[in-house]
Amino acid sequence: MLPTEHRLRRREDFATAVRRGRRAGRPLLVVHLRSGATDPHAPGESAPPTRAGFVVSKAVGGAVVRNQVKRRLRHLMRDRVAQLPPGSLVVVRALPGAGDADHVQLARDLDAAIQRLLGGGAR
Repeated sequence: MLPTEHRLRRREDFATAVRRGRRAGRPLLVVHLRSGATDPHAPGESAPPTRAGFVVSKAVGGAVVRNQVKRRLRHLMRDRVAQLPPGSLVVVRALPGAGDADHVQLARDLDAAIQRLLGGGAR
């Protein structure tokens, strides 16, 4: 499970990542990354942790399927959050095909999108 300090919860943070961040689309998901954004709500001068949030609409499936996709994505992001710059905001938006995809397919698309956002992948 993704630790609490790495979860994106506020609407403003989601909006910042989606509107001002870079985007990488894959067949099953779209990843928005606002790299190194400072959090004005974080006390102290240390770099805030990378935070990730997830958007899974009803187009993906019913409640059971949506929750399953969110759990899989949270689990996958837990292992990948260290790859991202400190203070980054990440929003992972699941597309309709994500409900039928297995764990390996989601992992492959998430890895490809993150690599592309970090400058390591071609279009």
